[in-house]
Amino acid sequence: MSNSELAIALFEACRERGTMVATAESCTGGMIIAALTDIAGSSAVVDRGFITYSNEAKMDMLGVRAATLDAHGAVSRETVVEMTAGALVRSRAGLTLAVTGIAGPGGGSVEKPVGLVWFGVGLGGKMVTAERMLFADKGRDFIRRKTVRHALELGLKALGRH
Repeated sequence: MSNSELAIALFEACRERGTMVATAESCTGGMIIAALTDIAGSSAVVDRGFITYSNEAKMDMLGVRAATLDAHGAVSRETVVEMTAGALVRSRAGLTLAVTGIAGPGGGSVEKPVGLVWFGVGLGGKMVTAERMLFADKGRDFIRRKTVRHALELGLKALGRH
């Protein structure tokens, strides 16, 4: 399936369940919510997208704690968990998808290489999963598109679709 087809499948799953969706995006810069809002009628299921590229945006818009960012960095399990929780609390969504990662080409390190992305999924007011993926360093566009794809797949999985 293409990313567009996955977005349509997630849209339909949300519509059938009467569930609104929100995203909290860092490295994708809004590409996940854009994939959903490309669909005609998306207002039936899309509540909002938080584009929280900077640490300040993560804190201001999602309530990520400065202590979390200081201790673990923006690209971490702890941060994506707080991003997911913040999106659940600050939206009308029943499903939230959060991503934070290093899309490159620079910015990576031995501990956190280019291609590292953390995903968070919240459903029904609680955290469902936080997952780490390491995508091949095949360029910024590749990493961002793979991130969108995986986030949409995780949303479908959370809703019981595979």
